[in-house]
Amino acid sequence: MKCRKAQIQAKCHKIPAIRFEDQRLTSFSGLLIFQALFMHMNMKHRLKKCFSHLKISPIFGRHLVVLLLIVHLLLGFRRLREVDYYGDDPLVLRLLGLRKLPDVSTISRALSQMEREGVEKLRELSRTLVIEGLKRERLPRLTLDFDGSVLTTKSHAEGTAVGFNKSKKGNRSYYPLFCTVAQTSQFLDLLHRPGNVHDSNGASEFMMRCFKKARKELKGTLFESRIDSAFFSKRIMATFDTHNVKFTASVPFERFAELKDTIEQRKRWRVIDREWSYFETNWRPKSWDTTYRFIFTRRKTRKQYKGPLQLHLFEPRDFNFDYKVIVTNKTESTKTVVLFHNGRGSQEAIFGDAKDDSGLNVIPTRRLAGNQVFTICAMMAHNLSREIQMLSSSCKLRAQPKRPAAWTFKTLDTLRHRIIQRAGRLTKPQGELTLTMSANQAVRKDLLHFLDIVKKAA
Repeated sequence: MKCRKAQIQAKCHKIPAIRFEDQRLTSFSGLLIFQALFMHMNMKHRLKKCFSHLKISPIFGRHLVVLLLIVHLLLGFRRLREVDYYGDDPLVLRLLGLRKLPDVSTISRALSQMEREGVEKLRELSRTLVIEGLKRERLPRLTLDFDGSVLTTKSHAEGTAVGFNKSKKGNRSYYPLFCTVAQTSQFLDLLHRPGNVHDSNGASEFMMRCFKKARKELKGTLFESRIDSAFFSKRIMATFDTHNVKFTASVPFERFAELKDTIEQRKRWRVIDREWSYFETNWRPKSWDTTYRFIFTRRKTRKQYKGPLQLHLFEPRDFNFDYKVIVTNKTESTKTVVLFHNGRGSQEAIFGDAKDDSGLNVIPTRRLAGNQVFTICAMMAHNLSREIQMLSSSCKLRAQPKRPAAWTFKTLDTLRHRIIQRAGRLTKPQGELTLTMSANQAVRKDLLHFLDIVKKAA
């Protein structure tokens, strides 16, 4: 249909007068889907039980502060001071069950007064919510990946230390060890540590607890794991074998000089594809009792290696190939094992999404327990954004060798722009509470779809 220019263009010069009134307007109409999800999970009551051991019951209980922090991160805010910008939002207040939000000083004081027992119970609740989702989905195979991630702070927070920090050298930091589920892109658990510890510090016991708790709840599930060379040790390999976990692990060249000689003396390599080739052997280090399957791989590269020349004493170096050794107890084909191990890079995407979208890298207080609670809240916000998408769509029927997520997830930031950050008005025509939104068809379709799915799951 052809239109005249006057029907399209308009001259607008005058700036309207501004007036501020209480109109029961909300900027986050899409929070309705999370209100339904929280009711389905009985979130408020379960958070309250995490702090039931406390004898003092303030007006704003610890569970309300934690729930507010989760909502705060879901909305995309990071600093505690930013609570002031939505303190009068009626939908946020309804979700929390409050008539008034706590002041920033109240939230900060509550975080500083957190204690160890409450932190551990909150951590257990976060883990339980993920396991409940896994029980519902009944996945036959689960891949638990373990890795540490640096959480940097500019101030002197309790429990921080100066350690490895690639992006901000010399700054104090935490270095928690995370356990993630590859199929759901969720955080299962974490081990909070100062920033000056090695990757493997406390890793064996943490891994053992993760597998023990998951196997107790998820009967008949096959567990597998992928770790990098920092976790390579006789003890961790034995932990995997004890818990009947299929694993792959990168082998550090500098600890076994004979690996370099083995590669350099090898004449025949079997081809996987145009980039990768391999050979394998059953081998054990001298101090070990168990023999494992070692897969030696090389990858064609066109880049000249730029790094410390001293490492040439330990690692095989040339300008045509990059070398890597993988140890495993898996019995599948070599190509499948190599693809499986290389898929562990998906965990970095989980860390990136959580830091960018749910504030995982924010250190809000100077107290250790308060920072631990905030980190768990960030994990829960990330997990909830995945949980509601898992409810709303079906998973892929067949597992792929690299073990990517079994759902096509949208980031939490995408959910905010498309659904959560939508203006609306709360009214009561004829006594019925009604949320009125713009008649955008795409938003209407997605919002009603999520609400319908959560109601069916309840």
